[in-house]
Amino acid sequence: MPHFVVDCSQGILQIHDEESIITRLRRVVSASGLFEESDIKIRIRPFGVYAAGSGREDFIHTFAWIMQGRSVEQRAVLSKAIVSELTEMFPLLPRIAANIAEFEQATYFNRAMM
Repeated sequence: MPHFVVDCSQGILQIHDEESIITRLRRVVSASGLFEESDIKIRIRPFGVYAAGSGREDFIHTFAWIMQGRSVEQRAVLSKAIVSELTEMFPLLPRIAANIAEFEQATYFNRAMM
């Protein structure tokens, strides 16, 4: 935990590949100080078929799921840092966004907890 899933148009991977996006996002997320480096998970999901706006405009949206316990301010700062980093990587891309959602600690369970 945490999980960062990057949905994007296939076309943006011609500018930066998955590895470079993951590397840069890992650095930003780690620099937030909210997570242990070894716990950060990042995945890229490119789409070849999609609709955005009035047609097929390239996009990148980072969805994050983290364990509850961080303040709204901490989550907002993290979202802004992610969007800022992606904007630096893709300066001509108008559709860049991020959002942070929380796992409920009471209902979260994984294999290590067995």
